[in-house]
Amino acid sequence: MKLRDYLKDKIIIIVLVILTYFIILSFMIGFKIVDEFRWCFTVIYFLLFIILFLYDYFRKYSFYKEILSKLELLDEKYLICEMVGKPNFLDGEILYQMLYEINKSMNENIRDYREKINDFKEYVELWIHEVKIPLSALILYTHNKKMDKALVKEINKVDNYLEQILYYIRSENTEVDYIIKEVDLSKVIRDVMLKNKDVLLERNIEITSDVRDAKALTDYKWLEFMINQIISNSMKYMRDINDKKIEIKAYREDHRIVLEILDNGMGIPKSDLSRVLNKTFTGQNGRKVPGSTGMGLYIVSNLCKKLGHKLEVESKEGEYTKVIIIFDNNLFYKEVK
Repeated sequence: MKLRDYLKDKIIIIVLVILTYFIILSFMIGFKIVDEFRWCFTVIYFLLFIILFLYDYFRKYSFYKEILSKLELLDEKYLICEMVGKPNFLDGEILYQMLYEINKSMNENIRDYREKINDFKEYVELWIHEVKIPLSALILYTHNKKMDKALVKEINKVDNYLEQILYYIRSENTEVDYIIKEVDLSKVIRDVMLKNKDVLLERNIEITSDVRDAKALTDYKWLEFMINQIISNSMKYMRDINDKKIEIKAYREDHRIVLEILDNGMGIPKSDLSRVLNKTFTGQNGRKVPGSTGMGLYIVSNLCKKLGHKLEVESKEGEYTKVIIIFDNNLFYKEVK
């Protein structure tokens, strides 16, 4: 709050004070009051007026300055009442009380909203589990019977989409579900390949894996899901060529483990590369391949952040796509033996 703005706001009071002074002065002249008294009265009158105005300005200035400076630093602006002291002037107290009531009302609405969202998430998660039971039985049935490959493929798609929804819902609260420990990457990759073996064989995609004895600090279940999403993307956006390949390798670099998944598929256009981790972004390739949702890499990116990993994507259109997961060797997660 600038002094100039404050004076503009008080312009009517200033005019009334000056008008009052001239009325009193005219009475003094009319009653033939001596000049010395009039001069003395003028100095005291305006001095008191200036002191009162400056006192009122500075106490308001300090309060509003504190509000604006702390408001700028806060991510959750509604917490401003918790950060500033109660003012010692009436209009400031009224403003403070209004902010408090607004904050209280908003917190109550947020609490109700979160409860409804959590109830809905719990219902969806329960529904997914219920659906996956008959779906798993159906998948088992297709393995025991000679079924049409197209039908098996579509059933596996449904299973993959259900799993994607389930992990997306859980990704908001991964900390209550993950167990961080040393995970054998070769075992995770073997399980993912086994899960996708039918599609890999059908599409004649060659898989090469060189992870040796690499181990990373992560959660086995969540990592399996993330690698499965990356492999699913590689298969979905594979070019129609003879030598389809997916290469997986892991190696130690300084104090971290690097996992690379490289395919020779469509590749990602340069204009889309910076946005492939955005929610629901499908880009140019998404218009070529039906069923693209733009959720796979977004969920993987979100989970990597939650687990403390780093996700990078490199690509060249028409040549390759490489997805890199970097696991830091964080001793905080080491199990105490």
